[in-house]
Amino acid sequence: MSPSSAYLLISHGSHDLRPQRAMEQLAELLRIRLASQEARARQTISPNISPQSNSGDSDLLTANGLSSQPLVGTATLELADIPLHEQIVRFAQLAKGAGCKEMKLLPLFLLRGVHVMEDIPWQVSLAQENLGNEMVIHLLPHVGANPALVRLLTNQWAKLEGDAKILLSHGTSRPGGQEETGAVANQLGAVAAYWSVQPSLWEQVSILTESGAKKIAILAYFLFEGGITDAIAQMLLEIQQKFPQVQLNLGKPIGVSEALVDLIMDGIR
Repeated sequence: MSPSSAYLLISHGSHDLRPQRAMEQLAELLRIRLASQEARARQTISPNISPQSNSGDSDLLTANGLSSQPLVGTATLELADIPLHEQIVRFAQLAKGAGCKEMKLLPLFLLRGVHVMEDIPWQVSLAQENLGNEMVIHLLPHVGANPALVRLLTNQWAKLEGDAKILLSHGTSRPGGQEETGAVANQLGAVAAYWSVQPSLWEQVSILTESGAKKIAILAYFLFEGGITDAIAQMLLEIQQKFPQVQLNLGKPIGVSEALVDLIMDGIR
């Protein structure tokens, strides 16, 4: 039985190998989860198939056994050898050969910026024009639009100490683009700071320090480690020298996890 849908995860793209490896790991985890879901659906339809064990290896066993091997790929908006729309077309041809009738594209972006609202939809429209009726493409909301993301971030905060909190995002030049991050920060009881626009991390640390904060927890609102998170860590060393009276605790990006796969599954559904 062929899978009905293929899934393509779209990221920004990076010369750094860490985000690339994280994308590959995430795609594999998603494939295993989808395979497990399809196998359970088959068990409902065909009760003669013996149920899988509830052990921690059950998803992997299901993926390698009963599943039709869901097709999950990755693509990048920038820094690839070919434009995104050509990557989508190539993946669509692969999906068609596997018997898929449609593709679901999930932008792995946290902000409603230019890439999410303009660049990716344009590339998708070019791909659909090229494919015609051969494949139906569904562009799903970006992962940052999922309200459940706040719960994941709350768990990240639990690992950090601080009497004040900063949610540090990349930021976007698109008008109104900061509102999404600001709303997330408010739900977390934090203030928002941005790497590329104002207010900056320097500004927010200065304001919180002047307000009497002794420990400031800073959560990097990025999916994966990479060049920017390295630069943030270096900047924090400089800020710490400027404000020695306050303890600055920097958390890690969201990273690859089952919780992130849960968010992606929500988006797919």
